[in-house]
Amino acid sequence: MKKDMEKMTVSELEAEVRLHNRLYFVEHKPVISDYEFDKLVETLRKKKPDSKALTEIFSDFERSKGQLEMWKETKEAIAVTHDIPMLSLDKCYDEKDVIDWASKIKGDFIASPKIDGCAVSIKYGRDGSLVQAATRGDGFEGDEITENIKQIRTVPHKVSVKNIEVRGEVYMPLSVFKQYEKEFANPRNLAAGAIKQKDPQKTGEYHLSFLAYDLLGIDCITELDKRGILERNGFHVVETEKVDREKLQATFERFLERRYKNDFETDGVVFKANVIAEQERLASTAHHPRYAVAYKYQGESGKTKLVDVEWSVARTGVITPVAIVKPVALSGVQVTRASLHNVGIMRKLGVEIGDKVLMMRRGGVIPYVEEVVQRGGKPVPIPKKCPSCGAPTELKDDFLYCTNPKSCVASKIAELEHFIKEIGCDGFGEKRIAKLYENGFVTDPAEFYTLTAGDLLQLERMGDTLAAKLIKNINDKRDLSLEAFLRSLGIREVGKHVSKILGGYGGIKKVMSLTEEELSEIHTIGPVIAREVVAGLKEKRRLIEKLLKYVKIRKVKVEIEIKEGPFAGKKVLFTGSLVAMERKAAQALVEEAGGEAAEGVSRELDYLVVGDGGGAGSKLAKAKKIIADGGKTKILTEKEFLKMLDLRP
Repeated sequence: MKKDMEKMTVSELEAEVRLHNRLYFVEHKPVISDYEFDKLVETLRKKKPDSKALTEIFSDFERSKGQLEMWKETKEAIAVTHDIPMLSLDKCYDEKDVIDWASKIKGDFIASPKIDGCAVSIKYGRDGSLVQAATRGDGFEGDEITENIKQIRTVPHKVSVKNIEVRGEVYMPLSVFKQYEKEFANPRNLAAGAIKQKDPQKTGEYHLSFLAYDLLGIDCITELDKRGILERNGFHVVETEKVDREKLQATFERFLERRYKNDFETDGVVFKANVIAEQERLASTAHHPRYAVAYKYQGESGKTKLVDVEWSVARTGVITPVAIVKPVALSGVQVTRASLHNVGIMRKLGVEIGDKVLMMRRGGVIPYVEEVVQRGGKPVPIPKKCPSCGAPTELKDDFLYCTNPKSCVASKIAELEHFIKEIGCDGFGEKRIAKLYENGFVTDPAEFYTLTAGDLLQLERMGDTLAAKLIKNINDKRDLSLEAFLRSLGIREVGKHVSKILGGYGGIKKVMSLTEEELSEIHTIGPVIAREVVAGLKEKRRLIEKLLKYVKIRKVKVEIEIKEGPFAGKKVLFTGSLVAMERKAAQALVEEAGGEAAEGVSRELDYLVVGDGGGAGSKLAKAKKIIADGGKTKILTEKEFLKMLDLRP
């Protein structure tokens, strides 16, 4: 923003709000930060609380179609009026403001991450069945999405309590968004389009998730009571902590510190009065409830000069532009470098050497170049040769690659660093690893285990004590979990989420035998990630075999409890949409009845349960083929499954 907001007229503020609302939600080309947009909105709200531009912020978000092809598939909106308005939250940005807000409230508070998703309302009728779902819309009226919401696996189709309304956030997990990030601006906009597809089955293909945060239609004493009821009825509930008045800031800082560990985007912390009677006493304004506030993450911004752009080679061979700037103080830290992500983003920003740029540490943590505020005039040359090994570079879409990563020194050193980091071995920093590689002592991850103290003593500034300590550190990492071992290989897409799923298979041989088809059927993996995993494991086969000469894959000990029941000793798999309950609840019932929830269709499968909600797909076809070939698999309808458990649908 070039102009002081406080000096702007109402008309100017309204024009700016509409402009930046469209740039963000419709055109997906924001030119100011979230923090600046929030300040703009708050300034307008103070000067004209009933401005139509304020209500358009939300309706544009829900109804924007922009330039994304997927929006062409969204259905015509059927309006749903909310019985109780879905009001937005008031915002604060510092400790003083949150303390001032809390001073008006009696009792304790609850805290939850503010998920950057799409707020929805889900109603359950007299028999506990899901009867209606709607988007938030403008807070008073939203769009009907009942059949679409049923495609989200974390939304129960039936609950034990009657005539209730559940509110929460529909979001796309970041692990799922990875396969779309080159095409779509952010997971929130993609989720907003996915939840309104004309064909509800297509909504299911986007693997959305739902986290509940409120329950209406039932008497409770506290917010914690509400969330307990939600959990007992099969809902995944947003993380919640009970907080004393004195610990509001400390709680905010704790959520801020771990925000990047979540599999969803967050933009702040929601604080709320825990006692319902206190909420009723405080009531709401026309815009927001007085008993809740969103304490937003923010980054201190500053302007500085872009001095140069350096190019860093990653272990995958991707060459990343890094902005070198004149030192600027952000959130109490002198910042001199910031990632420009990739060539595509750098070009979209339009940065040139000598530019005056706006820098921000988002969440007070990661420095970003937000925008160019004054041109400098010297274009940034894209390297035609790898800055590490001199091999030709190749530009694919928005990414620049070294065409010879297997022989690229920087790429190899980054690969070794990644291995050491993932196995949790201390003492081997970037410079030390570089020296080990340059001297020929460690040229692949397995060779860390063949190091001797004598090898290390040949390095500069290395004594007997330090050498012995480093050898002990690496020897302490000869016993690895399957998850850590898989992550250490540096295979594209095998991060914490995928390695945890693969770790459930128990052994490396089983993981290496998995096919693309088997992996792609797993929820949150899909065909793109499956292809990368299978190809990566094949490429790393020799390294895996070499590593297994030195390390042992630790097997997780599982206490086996012999159970009796209709599914005792049987493997059961579910396909399609279950009507009576969510899939996790059904799998738990199988285990309680002595059975095992299977991972996929095979000749070892005893029962395939087909949900009454439709969408059975390829699993049903495979099971039928196995049966036709004389296999033992039996196909059950959802009603037959419930009958075997002596439950009635």
